Amino acid sequence: MSRIKQCFENLEKSGKKALIPYITAGDPSPEYSVALMDALVDGGADVIEIGMPFSDPMADGPVIQLACERSLAAGTSVKKVLQIIADFRKKNTHTPVVLMGYLNPIEFFGYQAFSNAAKEAGVDGVLLVDLTPEEATDVVECFRENEIDLIYLLSPTTTPERAKKICDLATGYVYYVSVKGVTGSAELDVDSVKKHVDSLRAITTLPIGVGFGIRDAKTAALVSQCADGVIVGSVLVNAIAENKDHQKEYIAGALKDILLPMRNEMDA
Repeated sequence: MSRIKQCFENLEKSGKKALIPYITAGDPSPEYSVALMDALVDGGADVIEIGMPFSDPMADGPVIQLACERSLAAGTSVKKVLQIIADFRKKNTHTPVVLMGYLNPIEFFGYQAFSNAAKEAGVDGVLLVDLTPEEATDVVECFRENEIDLIYLLSPTTTPERAKKICDLATGYVYYVSVKGVTGSAELDVDSVKKHVDSLRAITTLPIGVGFGIRDAKTAALVSQCADGVIVGSVLVNAIAENKDHQKEYIAGALKDILLPMRNEMDA
């Protein structure tokens, strides 16, 4: 059983929901990333999403765009991202790690070569924002061979027919984008989120994670009442930006201070 599947099953048995934080690998420095991942786990993370920096992250707002710029300026490459995961796995063999990014660097790396390297590093899932179901056939096979889940995005504008097609292809969990826009761009309408999540449950048995627009413990708790996972990104990445000139222990503490209240409110 995959780490992702096991994680969600364990959470369901305990009556809890997954807290899934996102940070960009290599931000503000590749040497900080493992310590920040450890801090996310200490803050209550069940699954960690790690962004692979890209020069044109089209789904992301200014906060994560700037994180990608900082990471690339620090020399972060796809190989370094995988090394970060491998180093994290030396101490943590249980927390699922999902790589989130864009198709171009992976296509350049080579789908099979990347899949093999990701498996060796200890990656559990991959979310490629601009990989459509129609173009995914060869890619899917590469990841399935290595038992790596392929996570897909669904949005408020996804039609029921297309949502079914995407859910049939996805494994691990599906990521429902709760707002129309880029990351960090809009206020969350929890009632609308619940309506869309309920409609997705009619077409898939996969866990449903909800992201975009979750900024604090209150919204995390509200979303956790209808979703299986709460995905938190921009608020964490912004904290890294605000503290980027501090030591990694200071930044790690800032991330924990954001996550712990979310964990506590979600579990309450």
